[in-house]
Amino acid sequence: MLAKARASGQGGAAMLPQVIIIGRPNVGKSTLFNRLVGKKLALVDDQPGVTRDRRMGEAHLLGLDFTIVDTAGWEDQDPETLPGRMRAQTEVSLKGATVALFVIDARAGVTPLDEEIARWLRGSDVPVVLVANKAEGRAGDAGLYESFALGFGDPVALSAEHGEGLADLFEALLPHLEPERSGEDGEPIADDAEDEEAGPLKLAIVGRPNAGKSTLINRLVGEDRLLTGPEAGITRDSIAVDWLWQDPQGGEPRHVRLIDTAGLRKRARVTDKLEKLAVADARHAIDFAEVVVLLLDATLGLEHQDLKIASQVLEEGRALIVAINKWDVAETPSGLFNGIRGALDEGLAQVKGVPLLAVSARTGKGLDDLLRAAYTIREAWSRRVSTAALNRWFDDALAANPPPAPSGKRIKLRYITQARSRPPSFVVFGTRLDQLPESYRRYLVNGIRRELGFDAVPIRLTLRSPKNPFAK
Repeated sequence: MLAKARASGQGGAAMLPQVIIIGRPNVGKSTLFNRLVGKKLALVDDQPGVTRDRRMGEAHLLGLDFTIVDTAGWEDQDPETLPGRMRAQTEVSLKGATVALFVIDARAGVTPLDEEIARWLRGSDVPVVLVANKAEGRAGDAGLYESFALGFGDPVALSAEHGEGLADLFEALLPHLEPERSGEDGEPIADDAEDEEAGPLKLAIVGRPNAGKSTLINRLVGEDRLLTGPEAGITRDSIAVDWLWQDPQGGEPRHVRLIDTAGLRKRARVTDKLEKLAVADARHAIDFAEVVVLLLDATLGLEHQDLKIASQVLEEGRALIVAINKWDVAETPSGLFNGIRGALDEGLAQVKGVPLLAVSARTGKGLDDLLRAAYTIREAWSRRVSTAALNRWFDDALAANPPPAPSGKRIKLRYITQARSRPPSFVVFGTRLDQLPESYRRYLVNGIRRELGFDAVPIRLTLRSPKNPFAK
């Protein structure tokens, strides 16, 4: 999303994006305001309702410059009363904001008034960053987990009083506040960090030694960029090659960062120190990739080591494609393909239907299909689902197959939210979730993948139960 320059109404802060702080009384809005402007401009006291008018200041956060707006605490009062008029001021100020910081008190947890503010914010077009303030120590853990239910994604755990969590706040604000870059005609150009289509596809090629990884990359880029040969284990370092792919079916050229890696053998066979370092470097490359292509040798088929590599990729949360190389010399190709398809579905229980393609690095067969599949699966890997749509699916899933009731006591699943993408990660809230069978957890994950368009990407599902204050 492009940050929009807005007039702040205050000298010196014009043309800076506006960040507005919103929340109920006494959650620490003015303390956060003072922290961001670097001086005590706003009055702060334990008594709620100290701030009444909007206050603006020039904020500086790790290189980000913006206008910060402190607002009165949101109260559910008649519009004619003083608190009601203060709330109207807050509502008006949101219209000029680039992004809103919705502040809650992590120690107090989510209150009905917080939920009311959240409903109002969801009705606006302004992006919202959820801030769980007063989260120092462990006193705010329960409220931090509760705040996922408000539907604004990952909360930023913060202590405005002690200055903790400001780096996390910077990361949350950065996508919304990075300056626009303009083209020659003055039209804004989308920022690469936000526009995934503009950002390069980070594509790592992994597999056993001599599967043809370097040859595949050389064929893609159209030159002998990487050293190849019949000897296994030529590649040691993970080599990144930036390349522009032009799809023969049309469209704009697309940036790809191809990452060649060392062959991954069984751990027991890796004894040479250099090979150990190369293998560690290959695994490090997987961590930084978006999509990983596991390259098989058609003359050898699928072996246990290949399944092990695939499992490692999925455990790291990367999107996975399996490609059978040397297809031009494969014997009984139809039987080979079907056999590998069945072995993958059986051996990778955590993800069914991983894309499987036949390619030839020597002739170039299937390589454009491989790139199209990589972009498609990256889109699913990056997908976000709104909390409302997610919970509509969740309610239907629970109605179709209610959770079990061990010892006659029903497990209650209350709601679900998507905490993050890349990889898609979800949090389910409820009670007695420690008794939820693994089979029911798989039922939910498979439903998310099948019904919400996540296809064959790894999905992480976390279960959260409220803490029992009487447990001790």
